[in-house]
Amino acid sequence: MNPFLSRRQFAKAVGGLLAACAVPMAAETRAAAGPKNDTATKRAFPPGFVWGTATAAYQVEGAVKADGRGQSIWDAYTHTPGKVADGSNGDMADDDYHRYPEDIALMRSLGAGGYRFSVAWPRIFPNGGGRPNPKGVDFYKRLVDALHEAGIEPYCTLYHWDLPEALQRKGGWQNRDTAKAFADYAGYMAGQLDGRVQHFMTMNEISTFIGNGYGGTTMAPGLGLKGQALAQARHHALLGHGLAVQAIRAATGAKTKVGSAEGIDAPMPAYDAPEHVVAARKAALEENAGYLTAMHTGRYTDLYLKTLGADAPKFTPEEMRIIGSKTDFQGLNVYTGNYYIAADNERGYEAVPFPSSYPRMQSSWIQFAPDAMYWGPKLMAEALGISDIYITENGTSSTAAPDAEGRVLDIDRVMFLRQYLGELQRGIAHGAPVRGYFLWSLLDNFEWSRGYSERFGITWVDFATQKRTPKLSAMFYRDVIASNAV
Repeated sequence: MNPFLSRRQFAKAVGGLLAACAVPMAAETRAAAGPKNDTATKRAFPPGFVWGTATAAYQVEGAVKADGRGQSIWDAYTHTPGKVADGSNGDMADDDYHRYPEDIALMRSLGAGGYRFSVAWPRIFPNGGGRPNPKGVDFYKRLVDALHEAGIEPYCTLYHWDLPEALQRKGGWQNRDTAKAFADYAGYMAGQLDGRVQHFMTMNEISTFIGNGYGGTTMAPGLGLKGQALAQARHHALLGHGLAVQAIRAATGAKTKVGSAEGIDAPMPAYDAPEHVVAARKAALEENAGYLTAMHTGRYTDLYLKTLGADAPKFTPEEMRIIGSKTDFQGLNVYTGNYYIAADNERGYEAVPFPSSYPRMQSSWIQFAPDAMYWGPKLMAEALGISDIYITENGTSSTAAPDAEGRVLDIDRVMFLRQYLGELQRGIAHGAPVRGYFLWSLLDNFEWSRGYSERFGITWVDFATQKRTPKLSAMFYRDVIASNAV
């Protein structure tokens, strides 16, 4: 059964609303517009472009005590009073652990060709290492087999923030041993899925889980570290990425593609004067010096180390060589960006602050910046010599809720996606090496420290009944996929 309304049904349902808002086009205006020209009105993506959706284990799976799963830092964090805005947790979330066939049917109805999901480390090694949990492994084998049966290619993230709590008690990413434990887990899981998964991402957004979870208190484990302790935790996470790249290659061979997914506030020139473009390209390197730049060059920039001074991490040349292990692609999570202008200073650029009048989406951290999708991939590729990029997350929250007829008419999300995808196509046409796009997210889900108060899904989820209802944005995305164009 197709969970979407047919085009005819949907048109009938909203026809009255559209008719009430429509303004007839004058005959002379129609004549001036000329005949329909699909080349001019639709911006096509390259043949073979991958269209997908994305989720993360703790945000959708639920079943936190099922089949031998161990406790994660997010289980501990969300059950600490006052940590989550609405007092909720991911114990149930979308119950995707049991309902994944239904969710795969949603993807298939969209026409999606790819699905980015994450493996919950505590399902595989409940204590972070030691003896693997066969029931956890079997779940992910069933998931990827079901995806293949539906004609959907799995893209697997091995760490999306759910560190086993047992490892956190030993220091988490402050402890260098965690990097080795992660590599052991990554190599084992990649070997178990070898032949089923062709694209692995080591980690999701080191910048976020270190910055907000170790440097801040708004994400698990909420330590609020400063100075050298924070820089060292960041370095250990980078080392874990590099060791995992090597472990995955050892377990699967050359045929498997390995990368990571990193969040960026995309560098954008305030406007495209040559000097501001150069400034934004410099910012692409230096503003990502502790993450992507180190991963792609195998070194910390001189300015990064100088800025940290005595707080710089301790490292060896061998560790930097490992961190710079060659990858096959780079995932970029793009939601917003930062504008830059040329400046006569050591960096050669200056960030332009967003004025209070600048438009934002529901989530206050998402400034509406479609330019980010043009400049971000383009400048990151140029600055770091990246040959293959996937947009591994892009989307927005919305306050749109079911109306009296049960429809979710999230026109703010449709507007957001239309503008960002238009800029992505323009960037690809101008040389950005983007091979695919994964919309965040397939489902409304547990939004970390915001709980269930912000909904990023193109499918409405009634968390009391687990009923799924595709939103207007799902219809829009289905049509984009079908036409491979905006």
